[in-house]
Amino acid sequence: MPEIVIAERAGVGADGHPRPTEDHVVVLDNAVLVLDGATSSDPSQPPGGWYAERLAQRLADDLRAAPEADLTDTLTSAIAAVTDENALRPQQSPSSTVAAVRWLGDQVDALVLADSPVVGFGGFGVDVVSDDRLARLRRRGMLQTGADVRRRRNAHDGFWVAEADPGAAAHAVRRSWPRANVDAVLLASDGVSIGVDQYELFDWREVLAITRADGPDAVLDAVRTAEKQDPDGERWPRPKRHDDQALVLIDFASGGIQGLP
Repeated sequence: MPEIVIAERAGVGADGHPRPTEDHVVVLDNAVLVLDGATSSDPSQPPGGWYAERLAQRLADDLRAAPEADLTDTLTSAIAAVTDENALRPQQSPSSTVAAVRWLGDQVDALVLADSPVVGFGGFGVDVVSDDRLARLRRRGMLQTGADVRRRRNAHDGFWVAEADPGAAAHAVRRSWPRANVDAVLLASDGVSIGVDQYELFDWREVLAITRADGPDAVLDAVRTAEKQDPDGERWPRPKRHDDQALVLIDFASGGIQGLP
């Protein structure tokens, strides 16, 4: 059994005030899930954290019942179930990223939908499993308004995310590695991966080294420190001063489970 260490921290809302985290981490016997609910600008909709919590629970239940099932099929059925149970409608519902890692007897599988990456380390080097469609649209200035986001969400000229469209699961990014060749795997919400991708505070090898040496909270601290030095987003434009943060290390070189709240 690999060692699993976890760090989570709530950010702030779009108004700058503290509120509960919309990230959700679930640890199963042979899998880890990280879901990041999208902050909604529509007060008539349930919050993204509400949706992420329900989808995470359904995914967990389904993987417990069928631990070797195809991850895309499992995500498809979980999205469909949450959609039906809550009478959600496409383009008018909350949404969430999904990052999943599942280990079986001889392989480790990863699935990423939207911008919560999974990073594998092993004999193959560093393999970043990421979905950059959302980031590309942002860089091109194509997500300026809420209407832009709704129009591009789960569309072939846009980005894919868990929402009220089970077909989005088919657009997830997948990877499988031989288990004997895997040393460690990281899962992160974008409140952590921004420290690599935008702030350039460290690379993924350094994130792994820091997490192993000082714990995952040290990585979260480094990201928050950088953000406090740029409180108005002048150096790093961003919608919120501090996003929710979740970082999980699955260390196949160790044993046992340790949670770091």
